[in-house]
Amino acid sequence: MMNKKRDWQKLLAPSVLVLLYVFFSIFGNNFFSTQYLINILDASYFIGFMALGVTFVIITGGIDLSLGTTLICSALLGALAYSSWGWPMWLSLVLAVVVGTIIGLLNGVLVAYLRLPPFIATLGTQMICLGFGAIATKVMTMRFPPFGTPEGAFKNVFYKTGNTFSLLGVRMPGFPVGAIWLLLAFVAAWLLLTRTKFGRYTFAMGSNYEATRLSGIKTRRYLTLVYMLCGFFSGMASIFYAAVYTSIIPSTGNGLELLAIAGVVIGGTSMSGGSGSLVGTMIGVFMMSVLKQGLMSMGLQAHWQNFLTGIVLVGAVLLDQYRVRRSNRVQAV
Repeated sequence: MMNKKRDWQKLLAPSVLVLLYVFFSIFGNNFFSTQYLINILDASYFIGFMALGVTFVIITGGIDLSLGTTLICSALLGALAYSSWGWPMWLSLVLAVVVGTIIGLLNGVLVAYLRLPPFIATLGTQMICLGFGAIATKVMTMRFPPFGTPEGAFKNVFYKTGNTFSLLGVRMPGFPVGAIWLLLAFVAAWLLLTRTKFGRYTFAMGSNYEATRLSGIKTRRYLTLVYMLCGFFSGMASIFYAAVYTSIIPSTGNGLELLAIAGVVIGGTSMSGGSGSLVGTMIGVFMMSVLKQGLMSMGLQAHWQNFLTGIVLVGAVLLDQYRVRRSNRVQAV
């Protein structure tokens, strides 16, 4: 009986994703088209990378509120290195990833070694990143080279190719290379979470941190690595954000982390820690992208996306709490 309940929970998120796509295909204006499919992919890249990283953090029972400002701060410093310091593009992009990783390290030290609550620690680094990016760029908008120029060739590597191509007889304006990168990142993260000691310890810390520590595992070290990994994925997300949007505006980014966290929770990862799925995370990310593009196809504004995403998020948390309470009752019996 319990196995049937678990199978039903696993099928819930993909079922909702399919139903959303069918609904908007019927009631939206030309939603079932190549352009909207590309828009869904474009809106998923940087959110998907952030969501992959924060899944590890949430499985440990923590949270990272600095994701969005880490992304913007990393992209700002990468653009600054390219446009003002004269760095080559490849080195500027590497800098963006390094900045994200360092911010993740800072979060890990604050949480694991200084024992700050994750909410407070990452809220602090959120504000630090928000201010530091603006200070470093003197509150000036930073721009990466536009698509189609020789300097903007990195977009062909991380966003999409410049030439149209045919897929199953459908002409598409450039191959979505970003989707391949997201798939590769998902596979790497999935292997790390499900096939390594690091992944096992991540689940163990979320299930019972103190018992994991007493068993001889160096929990502070592994918890720090979890936050560093999250920062690394935020740094990677900054590259894809720059590839899609080009202009990076200082003092922004706060709020983007909510999209990633919502995708993780909607995908079935428990906020109480100890359980989670990267497959569910990706489904949750695409659900939000489909919701956003679908509402646009119906002529509704962005505030409707926030409203409905909030409803879906609350429903996902209520479902998770129901699952936890039932599990606790079974253990008590």
